[in-house]
Amino acid sequence: MKAVKWLSIFAVMFGIVFVATLFHFDKKVHQPLNLTEASIYQVKSGQSAKGILNRLKEQGIITDNIGLKIRLKLEPELTNIKVGTYELLPSMSALDLLELFSSGKELQFSISLIEGLNWREWLLVLKSHPQIKFNHDFQQQLDILAMQLPEQSIEGYLLPDTYYFVAQTKAIELVKRAHLRMQQYLNKAWQNRALNLPYASAYEGLTMASIIEKETGVADERPRISGVFVNRLNLKMRLQTDPTVIYGIGESFDGNIRRKDLKTATPYNTYVIKGLPPTPIAMPSKLAIDAAFNPIATEELYFVSKGNGSHKFSTTLQEHNLAVRKYQLNK
Repeated sequence: MKAVKWLSIFAVMFGIVFVATLFHFDKKVHQPLNLTEASIYQVKSGQSAKGILNRLKEQGIITDNIGLKIRLKLEPELTNIKVGTYELLPSMSALDLLELFSSGKELQFSISLIEGLNWREWLLVLKSHPQIKFNHDFQQQLDILAMQLPEQSIEGYLLPDTYYFVAQTKAIELVKRAHLRMQQYLNKAWQNRALNLPYASAYEGLTMASIIEKETGVADERPRISGVFVNRLNLKMRLQTDPTVIYGIGESFDGNIRRKDLKTATPYNTYVIKGLPPTPIAMPSKLAIDAAFNPIATEELYFVSKGNGSHKFSTTLQEHNLAVRKYQLNK
């Protein structure tokens, strides 16, 4: 009987010690990480949960990994860690860290692709981001995409916005996302367009939107400028808009438009050609697209910059010449 009694006492003592040990290590896994600021951590292919815990302890990010390894035994789903780039925060516990790695919720990076810039300028922005990957076949993939578009050009066909992505996302994936977003928005704008617009297709409307985008940064002027350009197209007048001339000059443009530039024939010089240029000249915003497809009703045919970002609009050439003298020639 005494032996049974001692075995019972031993079992109780062992149970108490076991529970106390589990409590001790469970408390450890809920302690905050040894971080003073946010840190980026990359889980690479082939790494195991236990191997990562050992590495984190060596780096001093966690003080103990025994409790975490016990937790892995109790919750084996936590061993299913996902390759990726994660953000570790000082407020996180070691258990939060394991749950993060097994969730696959990678750190999101972002890039803002600005309206009014052209494809060449966007490409420089994409290439400047350290977490965007350019594969050797990027240009080939881009050419395949462009071949499906009017004029086989990507210009204007990407929607300006802030895009979020995980580390080392392929550049072509971001381009395709921006293209899909633009295609969806453009199709909707075309379906909801005003009547009797002088555009043979949604693409021509997109080209007009790109010109409107380059002409003004004042939001409430866009539909008015659109109205002027629509009037000029309906009257078979040349658009005579400087941004198209600049686009036609290309990389050699030095910041100044000269008289000879206005007379030099390029496919984009709307002082020379009639109608719209063959492609958009920049990536237009949603507001510019809306303006192109819904111009305000006006009899105005001219506008000139006031030098403060806004414009003076005129109905007659005489009014316009006076405005040019006032705002451009300072007379």
